[in-house]
Amino acid sequence: MDFELSEDQKMLRKTARDFLANECTKAFVREMERDEKGYSPDLWQKMTDLGWMGLPFPEQCGGWGGSFLDLAVLMEEMGRACLPGPFMASVVLGGLTILEAGSDAQKQQCLTAIAGGDIFTLALTEPNGGYDAASIHTKATAHGDDFVMTGTKFYVPDAHVASHMLVLARTKEGAKADGLSLFLVDAKSHGIKCTQLKTIGSDKQCEVVFDNVKVPKANLVGKLHQGWPIVQKTLQLAAVAKCAEMVGAAQQVLEMTTAYAKDRIQFDKRIGTFQAVQHHCANMLIDIDGMRMLTYEAAWLLSAGLPADKEVAMAKAWVSDAIVRVAKLGHQVHGGVGY
Repeated sequence: MDFELSEDQKMLRKTARDFLANECTKAFVREMERDEKGYSPDLWQKMTDLGWMGLPFPEQCGGWGGSFLDLAVLMEEMGRACLPGPFMASVVLGGLTILEAGSDAQKQQCLTAIAGGDIFTLALTEPNGGYDAASIHTKATAHGDDFVMTGTKFYVPDAHVASHMLVLARTKEGAKADGLSLFLVDAKSHGIKCTQLKTIGSDKQCEVVFDNVKVPKANLVGKLHQGWPIVQKTLQLAAVAKCAEMVGAAQQVLEMTTAYAKDRIQFDKRIGTFQAVQHHCANMLIDIDGMRMLTYEAAWLLSAGLPADKEVAMAKAWVSDAIVRVAKLGHQVHGGVGY
């Protein structure tokens, strides 16, 4: 078995790591936590110029024609740098959904726009529930050449800076999964109200209210009443992309911690010479290797178009727990300064 990245992927990783080391400093990350937009348009343009926004999209849509596995490599480096901004919302939640289910015209228009720096997002969850089909109560009712949409979406990432949203709405009464449809909605449409929510992580999530918003029937993504399977596939891709980010973050924690353990003097010795500290670092490495293997196995299967339900679930379950263990051990080795 060959677990090596391709030469192109290694080059992408190096380019991304060098670029983000210069452009995404810790001070910048903290600044963006306080910034109303939550990202730097200047940095966003530089990333666009590098081709990152179009990495997984076809060349005819302004993209690189890369795979989801290539995207996972890039996402790991973004996680390593703790990059703030709407990349996940726009490229993964927005772009990959359209790539999966959009019409040829929608792909040409929207993917080209995303690759050029436009920001898209996915409006899915609602105030009353979770990620299941029965929780969707936003309605879209056919009226002439349009649908009229009414309802409220919660925790919509980066909706305050998005030009378009993909919105899941109920188009058939009395149904659950088989009565939901996905729509492409202009975020500046009359009747939309967007309010930023205060979050613990200082990320930019929004409440979006749709009050009789007109959506052209041509903006239906996929088939009528069949939006739920599209969203399920998007959630798989998003889960693995987020896992890749967490792998990068954990790797950075390990490298910071081992560097500190080699330099910090206590009891006239470098603390890295103490066996308990070595055990902590070893356990961090074990967790990170597991995180990386599960994440990249799931990413490879998704890239190849193979069934990956089990692998995605395993990666999501393990990585989200392991990143907490790694961070806690990193804090412990750093001591008070780690906080």
